[in-house]
Amino acid sequence: MIEGSAMRILIAEDDATIAFALQCTLRQSGYAVDWVNNGREADAGLGADDFDLLILDLSLPELSGIEVLKRLRTRNARLPVLVLTAHDSVSDRVRGLDAGADDYLAKPFEVAELQARVRALMRRGASGGSALIKHGRLSYDQVGRAADLDGARLDLSARELNLLEVLLQRPGRPVHKDHLVRHLCGWGEEVSSNAIEVYVHRLRRKLEPAGVKISTVRGVGYCLEAATE
Repeated sequence: MIEGSAMRILIAEDDATIAFALQCTLRQSGYAVDWVNNGREADAGLGADDFDLLILDLSLPELSGIEVLKRLRTRNARLPVLVLTAHDSVSDRVRGLDAGADDYLAKPFEVAELQARVRALMRRGASGGSALIKHGRLSYDQVGRAADLDGARLDLSARELNLLEVLLQRPGRPVHKDHLVRHLCGWGEEVSSNAIEVYVHRLRRKLEPAGVKISTVRGVGYCLEAATE
């Protein structure tokens, strides 16, 4: 995972109905989700932005999903890729996996299975370090997307969880407001600087019992600090 980023998913799917359903499901789980409907836009997006997972349909127009996958792996990208397609023959599965896919899910699929596979791939993508981040009495599970204080679950909204994740990945270092805006939403979504201030204010109140402080760095943004035990 890119340091300082919230979990972000790119969906490359030309069926608008399926893409919309995927976006809704994944956003409800707290992920920032972007969508493109052709292979060229997928390739361009992967080259321009950082993502934590790619959900890729093989039958994309303009540039096939297999070609998108090959170009991604040629750039030595370790991005986890879930191939999602109507083609479920053994040869199609082998072709996708040989091109560099990490997992394969055939349409139609159950939402629960999709969510489980996404969690598994996110866990695999974070394998370079622990999926559990601890900060004083506070702990955060990057895969399960849950924050605990002394073992008790904190009631945080999806945006508050995203904000906490970004700050926890850069403890003791200031995070610029523009960085938070970019990583708390997907393309086409709008999160203003004022909205960030509201999310920070709400999160501060919920973290106070953990002895964790979010300080304001004037003219820059915010910094997560551990309060004195």
